[in-house]
Amino acid sequence: MASLRKLKRDIDFLIEEVVSDSYLTIYFHPDKKEQGVDIIHKAVGLRNDLFQRANNPVEKNNPHLVRKHYRQIRLDMLKGIDGLFNELSEANK
Repeated sequence: MASLRKLKRDIDFLIEEVVSDSYLTIYFHPDKKEQGVDIIHKAVGLRNDLFQRANNPVEKNNPHLVRKHYRQIRLDMLKGIDGLFNELSEANK
């Protein structure tokens, strides 16, 4: 299993990519500023939620539950980031 540090780095990296792409959308499409800002707010909310869940595992005594917990965090991270990038691509059309 990957370390907690690596998971947090992955979360930060992917959120930074969404935020930087949102800023580019705002820069190149000033008429879509509200959509870009909304995506940034969603990305920050997703990051805070994932960090909160990563820092507080469900049950520390049972390693099987902890593994499932972190696996679910990683899946939710990928789904959330994919959703944000889909919203961003719709905003750029």
